[in-house]
Amino acid sequence: MLTTLNTSYTDTRADDLAWALGREPLPALATLDLELTGIKLQLRLLGASHQVVLEEQGGIRSETVACIPGSSAPLPLGVAKRVGDWEYEFAARVEVLSPGSFAGRAQELLDLVSDHPHGLAGVFPGSPHAFTALLAQHHEGQVHWRTWHAYPQDGQLVATRTRVGVRNRTAVPVL
Repeated sequence: MLTTLNTSYTDTRADDLAWALGREPLPALATLDLELTGIKLQLRLLGASHQVVLEEQGGIRSETVACIPGSSAPLPLGVAKRVGDWEYEFAARVEVLSPGSFAGRAQELLDLVSDHPHGLAGVFPGSPHAFTALLAQHHEGQVHWRTWHAYPQDGQLVATRTRVGVRNRTAVPVL
């Protein structure tokens, strides 16, 4: 699903992104509710980037990658946590592209996500290549999602990958 976000472009630099687990749901400009093999997932586009809310067996957890005022947790290159029977892995990278390469890559990602039944992309006003996109899937008992945060003014594309896996299906994820 592709939408135009009716808001100002808040997180205007890749360096402003922060990462957090367990935040309450923040106000969203667009959402996509999914159920992937018994796990409810909500993809959320924020004015300041994204949030994913995961629910299973009554437990609700979240991952937020956004410009979070007062946050002291910068965007990490990688995180691996094991809580009970749940495993959480997160990885992020920043690509710096030339203007021509950036436009082509941005359009490729927007096409991929907007046509996918588990994808949500939002374009910010002012540039067709200023966007945040999320894509989720379920594979072999694990939930995966990827996100892209585009900063055309700097030619930067922040890509993240998350995997939440359970070793025991009776446990509730703790993110």
